[in-house]
Amino acid sequence: MERRALLVSALPGYEEEIGRWLWCLEDVRRTLIKELTGTSQKILDTKIDERQTIGSMLYHIALIEADWLYEEVLVSDWDSEIRALFPLGCRAEDGSLNRIEGQTLEEHFYRLNKVREVFLSKFRTMDLTDWRKPRVLEQYDVTPEWVVYHLIEHESHHRGQIFQLLKKLRNE
Repeated sequence: MERRALLVSALPGYEEEIGRWLWCLEDVRRTLIKELTGTSQKILDTKIDERQTIGSMLYHIALIEADWLYEEVLVSDWDSEIRALFPLGCRAEDGSLNRIEGQTLEEHFYRLNKVREVFLSKFRTMDLTDWRKPRVLEQYDVTPEWVVYHLIEHESHHRGQIFQLLKKLRNE
């Protein structure tokens, strides 16, 4: 077995501590994209056991990332280009994720990549003071540091669900 180095690095171009957290965020995405590459449209759109479809979860991951960026970190209006990527909201009337069907893997990857590109760009000039500065919102105070932690946790959770679905659907 090949010996590996399991290390966290800082993404270049960021304050080092911030870059390390963003590297972790990117690492979660790398494994998701790698595992999904080559997935068929049928698998993306199949719903089993009352679970969400993979396509719906990919849409949700990108939407939540954009939402936390604009609403909590930047506390600003969404860029129109990003807003246009989300014609549907997050949830249906029954509380489940909106069902996203017929979008290709390339469309999902484009949305995920575009949101991430904008997300990372907004952190490039951030210093540690701003990284830890709470945004005082109506329901809570939140720091960009906590937002990145939460997004790592959020995407990891859904990545696990997606991987379970992939395993089940690829074995049918």
